[in-house]
Amino acid sequence: MDIIILTGLSGAGKSEASSAFEDIGYYCVDNLPPALLKKFAELCVQSGDQQSNIVVTVDIRSYKSFDELFEVIDQLRGSGVRCDVVFLEAEDKVLINRYKQTRRRHPLVSDDSDSASLEKALRMERGMLSSVKGCANYIIDTSLLSAAQLKERIISTFSDSEYGSMVITCTSFGYKYGIPADADLVFDVRCLPNPFYVPELKEKTGVEADVREYVMRWPQTKGLFERLYARIDYLLPLYSTEGKRQLTIAVGCTGGKHRSVVFASEIQKYLQAKEIKAVINHRDMLK
Repeated sequence: MDIIILTGLSGAGKSEASSAFEDIGYYCVDNLPPALLKKFAELCVQSGDQQSNIVVTVDIRSYKSFDELFEVIDQLRGSGVRCDVVFLEAEDKVLINRYKQTRRRHPLVSDDSDSASLEKALRMERGMLSSVKGCANYIIDTSLLSAAQLKERIISTFSDSEYGSMVITCTSFGYKYGIPADADLVFDVRCLPNPFYVPELKEKTGVEADVREYVMRWPQTKGLFERLYARIDYLLPLYSTEGKRQLTIAVGCTGGKHRSVVFASEIQKYLQAKEIKAVINHRDMLK
């Protein structure tokens, strides 16, 4: 039996993520008290339930039971049940905007929320959830993800039979928009010739053949790839030994449209050739 604890900041997309899990065959339970989690798993086994993939959403309403949650996770793992924690987060300004759009009230705000009280509630929630985030196997920053993109991220990570092995997200980004908050490894390719200054390439992106050919033609590009691949080959076994199941490799250029897109795509192909599950995310390519 595989159990996923889905948690994270209020407004970060737990409902959308839960729906995505349901779409790929997980049985989803909303806000099951941690004290009942182990008993729930035992009942599923005793009843002969064929449902082996379960998602339990736990939010800030269960804060007082988080210590018990950690104990239950350890007990489940000790009994042979795979139990992972997926944590969703987002930037404060994004969460505030989402609350304004939906007109929903944050769980830690008792009165109608204005910006000041909502900001305070978000700070409190981050502090209260820090221990849970610290033990998460998967951390997904949804700040720049639409509901459809979050669903795609969940499906690409958990839908196939290789669930439980390391999943690597190769992300391209532009430094002018900030480094991805969920990046584990960050590589800077701004040192390479920039297609932006080639008139016929300026408005194109790194997924187009002529831009890729321009980026790949330089000797320094080949040298940089050799060194990046060597570093990735050295680090992945170390992360795997430590039990890390999700890794984000972020490659940045100035605008996230040309060089970083080529590099992220090539790194994904390199990993896939090694039969490592790797997904792609061109965060800023269309900006």
